Amino acid sequence: MTALALTFAGIAALLHVLFFKLESLDWRKPKTWKTFGVASQADADTTASLAFNQGFYNLFLAIGTFVGIGLVALTGDRDTMGWTLIVFACGSMVAAAAVLVSSGGKPYARAAAIQGVAPLVAVVAGLVAAS
Repeated sequence: MTALALTFAGIAALLHVLFFKLESLDWRKPKTWKTFGVASQADADTTASLAFNQGFYNLFLAIGTFVGIGLVALTGDRDTMGWTLIVFACGSMVAAAAVLVSSGGKPYARAAAIQGVAPLVAVVAGLVAAS
C-alpha cells in the first residue's frame, strides 16, 4: 500500500505543479485561459491576479506532498510527519476538488476528477499503509 500511496501522491503533486504553471505563469496565454473556460483575453487579464494566487496554493500543496513522499521514502512506512504531510496536502486537494464540483456542477466534474482522483487514492492508500 505504501508504494501505491506514494505513486498516487506523486501524480497528484505533479498535476498540482502543472496547475501552478498554467495559473501563475501561463494564465494570459489564449490556450491556457480557453482551457479554463475564460471567455476573452480581457477576462483573462482581469482574473490574472486571482489565478496567480491560486497557482501558488497548488504549488504549496505539491511541495508539501513531495516533502511527505521524501520523508516516508527515506525513513520508512512509520514516519508520522511524512504521512501527515501527504494526507493533509492530498486531502486538501480532494477537498478543493469537492468544492469545485459542488460549486460548478456537471461542467466542472471532469476538472474535479482530474484534480481529485489521484490524491484521493493517495489518502486512502496512505491511511491504510500508515495504520
